[in-house]
Amino acid sequence: MGRRTVILIVAALIAVVGSGMVFLYVKGADDRAKEQQAPVSVLKAVAQIEPGESLADASAAGKIELLDVPMEQRLDGAMGSIGESGELVALTRVFPNEQITASKFGSPGEQDTLIMPPGKFAVSVNLSDTGRVSGFVSPGSQVALFLTGPTGEAGEEGTRVLLPEVPVIAVGQTTMTTATTTTAEGAQTTESLPLTLFTLAVDQEEAEKVMFAATHGELSFGLLNDESKVKSGPGVTQENLFG
Repeated sequence: MGRRTVILIVAALIAVVGSGMVFLYVKGADDRAKEQQAPVSVLKAVAQIEPGESLADASAAGKIELLDVPMEQRLDGAMGSIGESGELVALTRVFPNEQITASKFGSPGEQDTLIMPPGKFAVSVNLSDTGRVSGFVSPGSQVALFLTGPTGEAGEEGTRVLLPEVPVIAVGQTTMTTATTTTAEGAQTTESLPLTLFTLAVDQEEAEKVMFAATHGELSFGLLNDESKVKSGPGVTQENLFG
């Protein structure tokens, strides 16, 4: 075999090896690109989530969905499920199409901003489970506020609309308190009652009504929707209850 033939064979082998290496490199790059583009499931907001709104409440309201995004677009800390984090609340406003990340949620009371309508300020009230519509009220809800207590001009006991519509801007922690009742026979019963702190956006006149009513009776929410109709009136007392 001549020298020239050997050189040609070696050159051919180098070309084959080189082509193989190029093929493997290109294939590896293609595989890496496909891996980066491979979809992964993350929780995303499909409606605006307000500061103080819990993951559980936002999910129940249909504001969160599990959606696919390319691997390279997945944010650090993006959540794939709510799991045991349902009680965590939004620390800031979360906008539609944002990924739900652990850094934007924390313990109730940690949120650092309150989003209020112009000209309003914030006041807080404690409500029982029945008064807060059994947990269905969340930040962003519109509620009617009712007072059960001295509602008549002469202090007659009754129930009356205090404010026909007011926005809830934050929900705080639930605490336990006790209430003792005494029967006509003198027997006493003590029970534990959960109270939840709600923050409302009001003007000065509304704030004065809320603060006074909170210390002279029991407040309750009526959860509103777009078609709810509430108007102020004389309320209900024992005299007109069955009228």
